[in-house]
Amino acid sequence: MASLLRSSAVISSMTMISRVLGFVRDMLLARVFGASPATDAFFVVFKIPNFLRRLFAEGAFAQAFVPVLSEYREKNTPAELKDYIDHMFGTLAAVVAVVVALGISAAPLVIVLFAPGFSGDPAQHQLAEHMLWITFPYLFFISLTAFAASTLNAFGKFAMPALAPIWLNIALIAATLVFAPMFAEPVMALAWGVFVAGLLQLLFLLPFLARLGLLPRPRFGHHAGVRKTVRLMVPAMFGASITQINLLVDTILASLLVAGSVSWLYYSDRLVELPLGVFGVAVSTVILPKLSRAFSRTDHGDFTGTLNWAIKFTLLLGLPMCAGLIVLATPMLATLFEYGSFTALDTRMVALAMSAYALGLPAFLLIKIFAPGFYARQDTKTPVKIGIVAVGANLVFKAMIVLPWIFLFGGHAAHVGLALTTALAAWVNLSLLAIFLYRRGAWRPDPALWRFVAQVAFATAVMAAGLLWLQPLANQWTTAGAGARALWLAGLIGGGAGLFALSAMAVGLHPKAVWQGLRRTDVHAAPPPPTSPPQ
Repeated sequence: MASLLRSSAVISSMTMISRVLGFVRDMLLARVFGASPATDAFFVVFKIPNFLRRLFAEGAFAQAFVPVLSEYREKNTPAELKDYIDHMFGTLAAVVAVVVALGISAAPLVIVLFAPGFSGDPAQHQLAEHMLWITFPYLFFISLTAFAASTLNAFGKFAMPALAPIWLNIALIAATLVFAPMFAEPVMALAWGVFVAGLLQLLFLLPFLARLGLLPRPRFGHHAGVRKTVRLMVPAMFGASITQINLLVDTILASLLVAGSVSWLYYSDRLVELPLGVFGVAVSTVILPKLSRAFSRTDHGDFTGTLNWAIKFTLLLGLPMCAGLIVLATPMLATLFEYGSFTALDTRMVALAMSAYALGLPAFLLIKIFAPGFYARQDTKTPVKIGIVAVGANLVFKAMIVLPWIFLFGGHAAHVGLALTTALAAWVNLSLLAIFLYRRGAWRPDPALWRFVAQVAFATAVMAAGLLWLQPLANQWTTAGAGARALWLAGLIGGGAGLFALSAMAVGLHPKAVWQGLRRTDVHAAPPPPTSPPQ
């Protein structure tokens, strides 16, 4: 698994660069714009093309396209491979262009659908509508960017696709610092920043495709590979986007709550997305082509060994990060955002939501490991069925938790209930994915997996207890200067990492052994029982 570890490290390092800039971006947004009806409008508008991007591009498309592309690469000539890429590019561009045109023409209806709470404020609704006209073309550019990134990933080129999102952060930082004062409504500059960012990301990746001789020339017409990809993609559009659908439900319902609720959920989600984007997406990206090739060769040992490696690597990083986000929620938010227009109340509200989301972080991370196990087998229907159950569970949880919350507390901090129910739904989704993959015989836990999980969980618990004891009171963060906050936070993170490492070694999880285990290439699994075909 050494190559997977190297590839994951490459993606993680490139993604970390983008995420650091993303935090700079969010710090500036919080300081300049705060949490207001105008920022609520922007965050809703920004979420709409982003949601559709993950539906059409990074989610469904990548999960359907990469297995078929890997199959063409293994079994067809280079000319046939290039012909498939050309036809797939042309088909994707045409479909997304139609979706963009429909979205722009129906902007008022789209805003009502995604943010019904804005209807009570005509000015906010109109601002959101105008921004949507500008941001919706981002979907076209970013979908083609996802096509280019998926193609490069399938050929083992992970660095530049992982670095491409940097342009979104650069564009929004420039919009905030340079162009916002030029607009009568400063937040409109952010909408234009999103538009420009989509174009920049696409132009950034095209030269790397050209170096591989894979720069697509759009072609249209019937093609067997395209038809197969579409058949896989249609159900995957739902299955690959369950988490995003649940988060979108949060945004829709938050628009009905007090002003600022959408922004509070946005900032909390951004921090939880850090480990998800840096490590979860990285591991998911590198294992999908490997799983697809293993399935094409009917190499079960490689298939289940890859999954077990990904689970261990993800939990080793994910569990302590989950605990850190919960325990250090207030210190992180006060250090990163509590300046200018972002108040101490905003910090408290975001910290509560972030802790609730973080409870689901291990599930969010592992979903990105188990879902590719189905897509690599070209089974996109099972994740859809599971996803329907997960979305239903999310709605049931909201009825059981959020509605009584609003009734008892008058809606105060009700956005926290939205975050909590989304985390619970993620655990339902993960559990069903693991159970079905196990029952199909596609995955068998490594004999040492459960012991590894127990060791990591113990070290995480010790770390969390130590951080709770060490950190200052919440009001001390508010009164301290920016430099003191940063030093305190860095000391807590460093101390927490040290506690985790010492506790892990105390229960037999030595760094050298862990490193050697993650680098092993001779991973084998017990012979599986007869597998049933995808349902």
